[in-house]
Amino acid sequence: MAYRDNTREVHIGNRVIGHGNPVLIQSMTNTRTEDIKGTVEQIHRLEKAGCEIIRSTVPTLEAAKAIKEIKKEISIPLVADIHFDYKMAVAAIENGADKVRINPGNIGTDENLLEVVKAARERNIPIRVGVNSGSMEKDLIEKYGGVTAKGLCESALRNVKRIEDMGYDNLVISLKSTNVMMCVEAHKIIAEETQYPLHVGITESGTVFSGNIKSGIGLGLILGQGIGDTVRVSLTDDPVEEIRSARIILRTLNLRNEGIEVISCPTCGRTKIDMISLARQAETLCENYPLTLKLAVMGCAVNGPGEAREADLGIAGGNGEGLIFKKGEIIRKVPESQLFEALKEELDNFRK
Repeated sequence: MAYRDNTREVHIGNRVIGHGNPVLIQSMTNTRTEDIKGTVEQIHRLEKAGCEIIRSTVPTLEAAKAIKEIKKEISIPLVADIHFDYKMAVAAIENGADKVRINPGNIGTDENLLEVVKAARERNIPIRVGVNSGSMEKDLIEKYGGVTAKGLCESALRNVKRIEDMGYDNLVISLKSTNVMMCVEAHKIIAEETQYPLHVGITESGTVFSGNIKSGIGLGLILGQGIGDTVRVSLTDDPVEEIRSARIILRTLNLRNEGIEVISCPTCGRTKIDMISLARQAETLCENYPLTLKLAVMGCAVNGPGEAREADLGIAGGNGEGLIFKKGEIIRKVPESQLFEALKEELDNFRK
């Protein structure tokens, strides 16, 4: 199988995807791209959270020109998202976009598409060919009796061929559907048909609650089969939440191990501390530490250290007091009121 190991290597700014390189995390700004200051501020927050490629919409010439200024202030690649106007794609490329995302079916004629290809070729930047369930061509809908996984793949490969026939193959493909299992099936099919890198995501998945469930299932099934070179978790929320979710999904699948993995018990009648608040505080705290380790937050001092023996560091609550443990071994006891501060001290020691 090993799809991910066999895809083509594609350079996006200072990052590389495909051919067995780490799966990179993407998100998309929700500011007006023309608002340079606001967009830069949001990208900085996303970079800090772990975003490795950022995409911004380019609906106007002003937005295209803003790309040049935004790139001066950020350190991750910037992808220009184009919906209909090929002129915006050309302008974004001319202003330094590291990649453009287009749906060739929406760009219009071959003449329009060729102008985008010429601009991309001149600067050797990749084009992401994106198709989704809402924009599949009418003839394919008729052929397959509706929107289907096979239809999505045929649409993508048809549009890829249009660009290949223009003499360009620096491409990335994305297939998106709000139907999770259709999306999974489409990726299985296309991974067998092409060696272009795949950007994966479940489009319009919803809020943090429902979107994370849909994305966890869909992306888990896709990425777990060795398919996918970049990933975005699409959520109706602050884009930083997308990065947090993507990191957890990739870490759970053993595709990335950076950052602190927080594990916590579900609580029970033995719990004597405010376990829910403590776990949330610990999770927030850990975002500020550039460490790679497993942290356990346990509610029971009797079983906690044993159940979380594999954790590098852990805290467990008791009756008015708490335990600090490493690899299952208790190293000290502290009053319950000092448990959070003790955790911070231990994390600081790890960082040293």
